[in-house]
Amino acid sequence: MGSPYLIYMRNKSKSEVHGYDIIGNLAVVKFDRNQNAKSKKQFADKLLKSHNHIKTVLEKVSKFSGRLRTNKTKFVAGEKSKEALYRENGCEFRFNIDTCYFSPRLGSERKEIADLCTKGEKVLVLFGGVAPFAIVIAKNSKVEKVVSVELGRECSKYALENVKRNKLIGRVEIVQGDVKRILPRMKENYDRIVMARPNLKDDFLDVTFKRIKKNGIIHYYGFYDETEMLAHVLEDLIEKRAKEAGKKIKILNIKKAGDIGIRKYRYRVDVKVVN
Repeated sequence: MGSPYLIYMRNKSKSEVHGYDIIGNLAVVKFDRNQNAKSKKQFADKLLKSHNHIKTVLEKVSKFSGRLRTNKTKFVAGEKSKEALYRENGCEFRFNIDTCYFSPRLGSERKEIADLCTKGEKVLVLFGGVAPFAIVIAKNSKVEKVVSVELGRECSKYALENVKRNKLIGRVEIVQGDVKRILPRMKENYDRIVMARPNLKDDFLDVTFKRIKKNGIIHYYGFYDETEMLAHVLEDLIEKRAKEAGKKIKILNIKKAGDIGIRKYRYRVDVKVVN
């Protein structure tokens, strides 16, 4: 599995937990609601003994919610910290598990986007978080620069730290603010825009189409169940927004980019803006 910080796993043991994620030095466990504190501590101690790189075990106590898609965890065992140190695709990231959304499941997706980027491109990443997309792209391609826009102040702080940590100052720029306000004020357009958007109602395509160059590519992420996708709702949405923005587009590809629930998936649509 390579570096221990790359490990991401889920255990389906019904007797003890519903599942757990290992994110670098942290293990985040979803316990059965009937488990008592003693049994939780026993399970956590077993994790710490069986995985030397795990330093802290936390209990997941809430689902992702809000515009920043944050969740809450509770300390169970090990070192009292909620900061993860996570490595993937030759990059290293530090972030607080409670205040910053981060999905290790998207590691291969980030590398795939980086592989699609070409030499000299200027790339814009929206909803950039602690800058995993921006950093993986800059580290694994020959793009000229990447700009990452993130609403959360805490995530932006970690994003700046991660840019320095990965020695990408000058190639990755972090912009803190709401994309609805930031994009209309930008003077530059981009060859490629990655819309790493959370599961929100607003599609943000109205402001995104204004910042893409002719023949540029938009990678749009949407969240649907399979029955909705059979009705072509995602293609219809993008084509409608393109028409409203006065843009002619060509949908190059649609793919599943991970599950978010039972028969519910994150889909990525690659859109070429022809004019």
